[in-house]
Order: sequence, then C-alpha cells, then structure tokens
Amino acid sequence: MDSILDFLSEVPWWAWVLFFLLIVAIRDIFFNKRHAVSHNFPIIGHIRYMLESIGPELRQYIVANNREELPFNRIERGWIYASAKNENNYEGFGTDRDIYEPNYIFINNSLLPYKVEKDNPNYKNPYFVPCAKLMGGYHKRRRPYRPTSVINVSAMSFGSLSARAVESLNKGCGLAYCYHNTGEGGLSPYHKTGADVVFHFGTGYFGVRDENGEFSMEKIVKLVNDNPQVRAIEVKLSQGAKPGKGGVLPGAKITEEIAEIRHVPLGKDVLSPPNHSAFEGVKGLVEFVESIAEATGLPVGIKSAVGRLGEWEQLAKIMKETGKGPDFITIDGGEGGTGASPPSFADHVSLPWLFGFAEVYKIFKKHDICDRIVFIGSGKLGFPARAAMAFSMGADLVNVAREAMMSIGCIQAQQCHTNKCPSGVATQNKWLQRGINIEDKSVRAHFYFKNFRKELLEMTHACGYEHPCQFTMDDVDLTVGDKNLIKTLAESFMYHKCAVPFKSVKALSNCPHLGGNYHEKEAKKEVKAMKKENKVRY
Repeated sequence: MDSILDFLSEVPWWAWVLFFLLIVAIRDIFFNKRHAVSHNFPIIGHIRYMLESIGPELRQYIVANNREELPFNRIERGWIYASAKNENNYEGFGTDRDIYEPNYIFINNSLLPYKVEKDNPNYKNPYFVPCAKLMGGYHKRRRPYRPTSVINVSAMSFGSLSARAVESLNKGCGLAYCYHNTGEGGLSPYHKTGADVVFHFGTGYFGVRDENGEFSMEKIVKLVNDNPQVRAIEVKLSQGAKPGKGGVLPGAKITEEIAEIRHVPLGKDVLSPPNHSAFEGVKGLVEFVESIAEATGLPVGIKSAVGRLGEWEQLAKIMKETGKGPDFITIDGGEGGTGASPPSFADHVSLPWLFGFAEVYKIFKKHDICDRIVFIGSGKLGFPARAAMAFSMGADLVNVAREAMMSIGCIQAQQCHTNKCPSGVATQNKWLQRGINIEDKSVRAHFYFKNFRKELLEMTHACGYEHPCQFTMDDVDLTVGDKNLIKTLAESFMYHKCAVPFKSVKALSNCPHLGGNYHEKEAKKEVKAMKKENKVRY
C-alpha cells in the first residue's frame, strides 16, 4: 500500500492532467452516443458547448452595442436602472438612435409650453399624475376607484416572482402611490405591505376557487371584505406572451404557502385551462363581470391580448345596448413577456400593442362608449415617450411588468422559466432570493415610478398640456415606410381619440375616490424633504 502511495506521489501534476483528458477522450469516443461534435472532436468539442452556454452573457456585456439587444437594449435598461437609483438618467451629446427608422416616435412639442401655476399640485409635487377617469364611475359601482398614478405594476403573480420581489414591488408601489396587480397566483401576504391592489384571476381561479377548481363568488366576496387594499378586480381572458394557451403548475413547485394562497392541493399538478368555466361567450362574460361587481361593489375589468376582432365588436355592441360591462379594459400587447411560453406563441400569436390597441379602441369609439371605460395599455410601454404615445391613442393608464422587474434588480438574463434567475426576482430558490434587499429594492421601485411620472409630466407640459389625458393623435408622429415619411398617429391608424373630460389636476387631487392613501399635504412635505436631501432631480 505504501509503495502505491509513494508511486502516486511521484506522478507530476501534468501527468494527472493528461490522464484526466485521456479519460474524457475515451468517454467521448466510445461512450458518447448523443453529441456528434464531441464524438468527432474529443475534448476540443466540449469547448464549443461551453462557449454556446455563455454566449448570451458574452453578447450582452461585450459584443452587442447600446441599441442592439431585445427585448430591452442597454440604453433602455440603463435608463430604468438610473431612474430607480435616482441617479442622472440623462444622455449627453445628443441621441444615438436612428431617428429615421420605421415606427420612430416623435412628440410634437408646443411653441409655448404649459405654465404650472402656484395653485397647481404639480407646482410643489412634480410626481403627482392621477388617472383622469374614475373606474366604475359610469356603472355607479359602490366603491369606485381613481388610481393616484397613471403608471402602475402589471399582472405578475407570486410563484412566478419570488416573495421578496413581490414584497419589494408592493412596498415601492405604496411609496409611489401606484397600484399593484397581483397576477393570477392569488393574493399573497407579500401583496399587503402598503399599496393599492388590483386582484387578478384567470382560468385557474387561484385564490377564489372551490374544492373542484371552479370559481367561488363566496370566496371572492370574503377576499374583498377581508382586504380593503383590494380596489379593483381584473378577469384575465388572455395575455400577450401566450394568448389562448393554458398552463400546468407542477406539484413539485407547490409549497405549503403557495397551496394556501392559491387554494390548491399540496403536491398535485394544477391545471390552468385555456378557457373559463365560469361563463360562456361574450354575453356570459358581461353577466359574469356584472355579478362580481354587484357582489363586491368594486370596479371589474378584463385583460386580453388582441387577435380576431369579432368578439370585441360583439362586446362593444352588448355594452352599448345594455349599459353593462367591464369598467376597465387592459389591452396586452403581443410583445408582453413576463409569462414563459413557446416561441411560436411569443413570436407570432396576437397583435403588438400598437396595432391591437388601435383596432380595439376604434371599435368602442364606433359604438360611442369610450367614456364608460378606463383603457389600460401594457406591453413595453415603460418609458415616457412610449407612454405619451399610449395616452395619445386613448389609453388612460399604463401597466408595466418587466420594467418594474428591472427597477428591483432584474438583469434580463431571460432565465425566468428555469427557476434559476440570477437576480432572485423570478425564482423560488431561497438562496437566490436572499440577494434581494427588500428595503433597498422597494425604494428603487418607488423612484422608478416617480421619475417616470415626472419625466412624462414634463413631456406633457412641453406639449402645452396639463395632464397626459389631453394628448391627441396629432401630437405624436411615426416614421413609416421605406421612404422615411412621417405621419401622425391619426393618419397612421385612421381615427381620432375621444376627448377625456378633464377640469384640472387640482380637481383630481380632491377626488374622494383617489387611491393610494394619497394626502396632498403629506405628499408636498415628502417632496420638500427630498429637496433638502437633494433627491429631487430637475
């Protein structure tokens, strides 16, 4: 035995390396039945697979230029990160965008910008931009709701996002007076840390389902009564990432906490079918919405991607004839991406937001019912210029998802579906989640929303308006076609937005249904304190 150990100790290190490589080569040639490259090129072939695995990271940090990546390029991510950290998010030496590319957005500024008078809430609070419309106002819901922020968090569920990510977003929304959409995973404790909540459910009815997986009116009424922060309810028909496709939550991913929140059995696969079982057809949808609104007193809306337009025409016709229907409609663009899906769905099914929203809005305008509905846009609208375009087209609110994720640390690793998100945002891995400091990330989310609203408001004032709801289709131009022609939105989509009734921001600040626990005096004190700490940027 001693002689063997003595022999091994005398073997030089390079011989061990050669021995290891020999073992790898033998394995590649004689035992590898799956990979042709490593079989034909033993040892060296492994380098190819290593480079392939780290290729996305190399391109993101070294190869790609500032405007090259998708879904969000480096400049876009940098603006979000700087805004969230309340750092300088300006650009120097002019734009590096190709301003002649198709669909480039031009905002038509006014010769004389809007002057903010001293009695205007924005004179002392440059972050206050509430919704111009009242959710549930037309249908006289018992508890109507006016969102205090025109920019809010879109539907992302606990389960898809980590507990720390959800709590960070919720606390940040509370600080910024935004609402937080729960996503279809139910109302978790992490949604109850300060913000207004829009309770969202889909075909799985998670959080409001009975033992058989069917929708339970009794449970949704109890949820609303027990949680006063729930200010509206959203019924998901489809989402931009995978419209018309259901899903399966594997039993292995269902923890005791998730089972309790979603009201599902522990350890068993749970199906989210493509279709709703609580209603059938467009008429059934309207009746379903009305029954929930009557039982809870809250505004009730729907969320959907846009494809075939016949059902939208039918919905508008029923709403016009009956005076019933959803209080708000969220149009999700096909470019939406917080839900993992097959590439065939993500790349090809449903229209992008720009086209889908225009088609749906024209239908409701034709039936003269736009004033009854709060229109919400979602789908890569988390930047001031894109939001201004959305308001010009008829949107009343903008929901953001991936941009909100980036504000709390998402690095666009695109590992959301693997449970290996390196930033801890979209994973249930306890170790990876620990990288999220809730107190720090919530402040970052809060600054992202505040700086977003401030920049959007400055853009609004530059166009001569007091509130983004006053934007018209003639205030935004798009480059179109190979000849780099410019057309207004009205010329491009052949409609004009319906005027939104608006008196003043001061009048909105006095609305008794204003959400977010907003108090004008406290908000002004907060801004004044931020100025002293040099945290308000001009």
